[in-house]
This record gives sequence, C-alpha cells and structure tokens, in this order.
Amino acid sequence: MHQVNFANHTSALFMKNPIITQIYSLHVQHHTSQAIFEANLAVYKLSVVRDEKNKTDILKNSKVLKREGFQAINEALFFDRLHVYQQKIVKDMRSTMLSYKGEIYFYLESSKLQILIKDKSLKPYNSVNLITAYITILSIVSLLFILILQRLRPLRKLRRKIAAFGTGEMDVCFALNGLDEIAMIGNELEHTQEKIHALIESRTLFLRNIMHELKTPIAKGRIASTMIKEEKHQRRLETIFLRLEELITEFALIEEVTAGFGHIEKKEYRLIDLIDGAIDMAMVDYDAVWVEIDASYKIKVDYRIFVTAIKNMIDNAMKYSPNKQVKISVKHHEIIFENAGEKLNKPLAYYVEPFTKEKPSKDSFGLGLYLVEAILEAHDMVLGYEYEDGINKFIFVPTQKLLIR
Repeated sequence: MHQVNFANHTSALFMKNPIITQIYSLHVQHHTSQAIFEANLAVYKLSVVRDEKNKTDILKNSKVLKREGFQAINEALFFDRLHVYQQKIVKDMRSTMLSYKGEIYFYLESSKLQILIKDKSLKPYNSVNLITAYITILSIVSLLFILILQRLRPLRKLRRKIAAFGTGEMDVCFALNGLDEIAMIGNELEHTQEKIHALIESRTLFLRNIMHELKTPIAKGRIASTMIKEEKHQRRLETIFLRLEELITEFALIEEVTAGFGHIEKKEYRLIDLIDGAIDMAMVDYDAVWVEIDASYKIKVDYRIFVTAIKNMIDNAMKYSPNKQVKISVKHHEIIFENAGEKLNKPLAYYVEPFTKEKPSKDSFGLGLYLVEAILEAHDMVLGYEYEDGINKFIFVPTQKLLIR
C-alpha cells in the first residue's frame, strides 16, 4: 500500500511536467527572451536554478522520481538563390523529476541544453499520514482483540471446569455472575450438577443398602448351613451361598463399569502376579492354566479390576472348553488366552454385549465378556478374537505399548 501510494503521489506530481515542457517549447519556437521564459515559469511557482555548484550538488545527490522523453519543435528560416523557405527542426529532449532535501526539481536536457527548474509548490511524498492510519487501525483492532479476549475469559474458565467435571472432579462450581449468555450457561450447568449429585448420592445409598441387606442373610445362611448334618446338603447350600456372594460382587463391578471406572489407580505389576491372582479368584486348579509368560514382563494397570478381567477369561475358557484347560501367553505385547473348542457362531461384538452367551449355563451370568471389554477400554486395550486349528484365541490388544520388560 505504501508503494502504491508513493507511485500515485509521484504520478500526480509529474502532471506538472507537460506545463514545463510546453513553456520550454514555446520559448524555443518563438525565441523569447530568458526573462520572459522565467516569468512564464514563475506563474506556476517554478524557477531556474542558476548556481552551478548548487545545480551540480542537486544532480549528483538527488533521488530520481520519474523520467520521460519528449520532443521540442523549432521553426527556422532558410535562404537559397531562388527563394526563402521555413523548416521545422525537431529536437529530442528528456525531462526528469528529482527529489532533494524536501524539494522537487525538473531537469530538462537535450544534446545542446540542460536546464534545472525548481518547483516551489510541490513537496516529496511523506508517509506520515499512512503510518498514522496504520497505527490507528492497528490500535483499534488490538483494542477489539483485547476486549474479545476479556469477554471470552469466562468461557475458557467454563470449558476447563467442564473438562475437570468430566474427569470425575465432582466439587466444581459452574456458577457465574452476570446476565450474559455465558453466565446463563454456567448457572444452568450448576443446576444440572446439583441434580447429578443428588442422583449419584441416591444411587450410592440404594446400592449400599441393598448390598448390606443381601449380604446379611447370606452370611446368616452360610453359618446356618454348617449346622446341617448331611454333608451333601451342606455342600450344596454352601455352594449356593458362595455363588450369591459372587453375584453381589459382580453386581458391584457392573455398577462400577456403568459409572466409567472413575477411581482407577494404575500401578506397575508383574503380569505373572496378575495371572496368579486371577487363578486364585477363579478358584481353579493351577494345573488347568498353562502359563507361558516371562516373569520379567510388567504392565501398568489397576490390580483389582484387571485381575477380574483375566479371571473372567479363565472362567470363559473353563466353561466352554472340552478339556477344561486354558493357555496364557504373550506375543507382540498382546496377551493371548487359548482354549480348545468350537468356533464362535457370531461376531465377537455380539458376545461382549451384556446378558448374551452362546449356550445357557447355570454358571454363566452373561456379563463376563462385557466386563472384560469395559475393563480393557479403561486400560487402553481392546478385545480381539481368532480361531485357528480348533483353538479359540481371545486377545488383549493394547492401543499402545503397555508391556514393560
């Protein structure tokens, strides 16, 4: 924009050049005196620079703004033996506009004549006005930007609070002062949070009460079953009460799954220790679980719920494998559970839905793979499935490198 303005200003100044060339052409054609020539220039506030030293200094140190050629026509009389005739002589000339020390000069030159003319009315281009306009516009834009940031600051705070609330921080306050839309949204979020708090407290109280009410008669039943003399009936009742306790524990884990595992504590454990804990939890014979894992492998998980996922995979293999055995191995940072059996009739996605199972079974609650899928998701893993040569392979596939050796 500066260059365009400078070019336009220079072109506007050079508009005076035709006047100068016309005055000069008239002076040449009509052979007017130098005084008349300078008087005609003075009408347009122009003057001839006579001082040779000053003229040399100007021509040497000035800045050329624009240059243009033109032709000067001179009429002359010629005589021969028979008659007198008039002839026009055309001379090529060049006009240059110069800038020197805040003044504008026009330099006319030809093969025989050089004249330097000073223009007293014109001044060189000054960018102060443009700079002032730039500074004014920039100041206005900067002020508007600062004001917008000030207006958006509550929105940024609100976004951070919503993110904190989403990660499980329940004591976030969304209330904002003001009557604008952001304050209204914050206040509505505060009301919604209060309702969520009330629902969570109600659900927690309900679950605690129902768990307590269920565990109390179960405990009494287990004590009473020890008083039965017939060993067969005693073992049956103990099995029933033990299964009821397992169901209550499973219900609690389901509730935690639906709540999104808000309080996971991941620490580094040896994978072999996690598998031992799962075998103890599943209450199966160690000979039925074939473990091919290096004892140095470690993984960062929540011990309690990840052991539950491994336990469910062992249970699943025991229930549906004809030889009641399962093999656990690691390959390419993937934990693989292998058991003999028939291939799944439906895609894996069907079996990870709650309350779905391949065959009805008194030992199956229909939530095993659903819990495994939810636990793996909380640990940045997914559950995969392959079938090869009569072997079912259920695979814990990490979305990133989780195993440490």
